[in-house]
Amino acid sequence: MLSKEQIKQTKDQIIQQIESNFPEDKKESAKNQIMEMNNEDFLEFLKQNNLIKNSEDSLVQPCIFCSIVSGETKSYVIEENDDSIAVLEINPISKAHTIVIPRKHISSSEEIPPNTFSFAKKIAERIKTKFNPKDVTISSSNLFGHEIINILPIYENETLNSEKKKTTPQELENMQRILKPEKKVEKIKSQKTEKLSKQTRIPKRIP
Repeated sequence: MLSKEQIKQTKDQIIQQIESNFPEDKKESAKNQIMEMNNEDFLEFLKQNNLIKNSEDSLVQPCIFCSIVSGETKSYVIEENDDSIAVLEINPISKAHTIVIPRKHISSSEEIPPNTFSFAKKIAERIKTKFNPKDVTISSSNLFGHEIINILPIYENETLNSEKKKTTPQELENMQRILKPEKKVEKIKSQKTEKLSKQTRIPKRIP
């Protein structure tokens, strides 16, 4: 039987998927329907949608974070590397709240690659520079069996237990543009063009 905490986490996961994948005109009604279900109705909903095994009441729903890594679930990617992907939290606690997801499904903070923590620190520094919070905290947590890292900008006295806020796709897209790293290729091209222009001189006209 699923615990109350598992039921709450699963509801949150389904609501996140609705937020990412449903048409705008159907999002609110679908989310309200999920939130208003009592535990018994919700378990029945999971069974009817083949998201739970009837015999054991154990979840068979794919991990939301793995689906973000694979690109199956829409996300607002800031940066990624071979080990991890940094995306904006779609229901943030504060402005530019970001999560770093290890590409490999791991269930313990001890399994997080050192490179992932270094990557998270780099993103945190970028948030400090771009949004000027009082502080930025970095902490790991486990949701749906997948260990992730929260990068939380502190503007007042926010913590991971603070209330999450609604945000719009437009706001997320704006923050994504601000936080994405600058394209180094363009800089290199401009430097080459400048060097070439200095070297290329029109010869003096001979009368």
